[in-house]
Amino acid sequence: LVFGTIVFIHELGHFLFAKRAGMLVREFAIGFGPKLLSHKKGETLYTIRMLPLGGYVRVAGEDPEMDAIKTGKEVLLRLNQAGLVSQIIMNPDKGNPGDIRGRIMDLDLEKQLFVLLADNDGEETRYTVDREAEIVDDKQTVQIAPWDRQYGAKSVGARAKFIVAGPLFNVLLSVILFAVLTLLTGIPDEGLVGQVQENSPAETAGLQEGDRFVEVNGSSVESWQDLTMEVQKGEPVHLTIEREGRLVDLTISPMFNEETQSYQIGVYQGLQDANVWEAVQMSFVHIYNYTKLIFDSFGMLVSGQLGFNDLAGPVGIADMTGQMAKSGFLTLLNWTSFLSLYLGIFNILPIPALDGSRLVFVGLEAIRGRPIDPQKESMVHLIGLALFMMLMVAVTYNDILRLFS
Repeated sequence: LVFGTIVFIHELGHFLFAKRAGMLVREFAIGFGPKLLSHKKGETLYTIRMLPLGGYVRVAGEDPEMDAIKTGKEVLLRLNQAGLVSQIIMNPDKGNPGDIRGRIMDLDLEKQLFVLLADNDGEETRYTVDREAEIVDDKQTVQIAPWDRQYGAKSVGARAKFIVAGPLFNVLLSVILFAVLTLLTGIPDEGLVGQVQENSPAETAGLQEGDRFVEVNGSSVESWQDLTMEVQKGEPVHLTIEREGRLVDLTISPMFNEETQSYQIGVYQGLQDANVWEAVQMSFVHIYNYTKLIFDSFGMLVSGQLGFNDLAGPVGIADMTGQMAKSGFLTLLNWTSFLSLYLGIFNILPIPALDGSRLVFVGLEAIRGRPIDPQKESMVHLIGLALFMMLMVAVTYNDILRLFS
């Protein structure tokens, strides 16, 4: 559910901007592999596929779509009420009365939109093809894509927006989820005492939830950092707190935590209710901090500080998501926000087969003034996809070993 939601939002970005640019969207898919569920609405096929490893929006003109219809091929033409060709039926044995039978002498289904058909007497007739006409064969029915509705016909800007929209929607989802999380939990209050741990130095000294720090070791408390810096010295801290309108003096001796290798007094920072604007502001703070963490991790991978065993694939992510769900809704919400942000950032990297690589080719086209050879671009993406899938298989195998070890 978590991963499917993130993938859906990503593909929704591509889908909406493809539609906005006037591209023909052939399929909106969640997952890869064999179809589990499918529904055709309008000109788009919506599918859920077996392998939940991602998804895609298939736009006319991005890939070869159909075998070329050869001249001399016998077909049936079905006309609509306007007299335009609505279907080209490749199997002439599966027609209806009224269909026009003949051999194709010439055709253009992208720009001029016509079919030149010869009947049994050799007489040729030119038929105009409807812009939404279909090619019907025994395996599938495919809607034609006039050139102005294909990916390659759109401007560099329109294609760039289409590519960037997926990662951008993931970032926007993160912003929304982090904001919701803040509305549910609140924002940190710099001087407010939150939960006090049982049997901690703070509880022993008499500190209570709801107290407010005024001074620490004679200096005013402007931020939570002022308190933690004094605690980390490992010496007794002298506190002045405000409790129910009166000032109280306390002295707390920090204890050393072996696990975190730091001094602690056993108190959490308090939270205050946030309004929508404050929640959005805090959301961008989370986005910044997590983005920095993600790029720091990438840097550690490149430098060798992190290795292959530190990577996680879909199985590992699913296992971690399950653990987060057990920790509660708020923990799962935070994890989902992070995953969506990570997917958006990772997809925009210039790695072959990812959105970032496609954006690089669009950028090169803008600089050169002409597109890169589509076959060369496809080869780069194909090689990248093959290497990526090999890495995915290896990481998934490692995930499974970890789960059962």
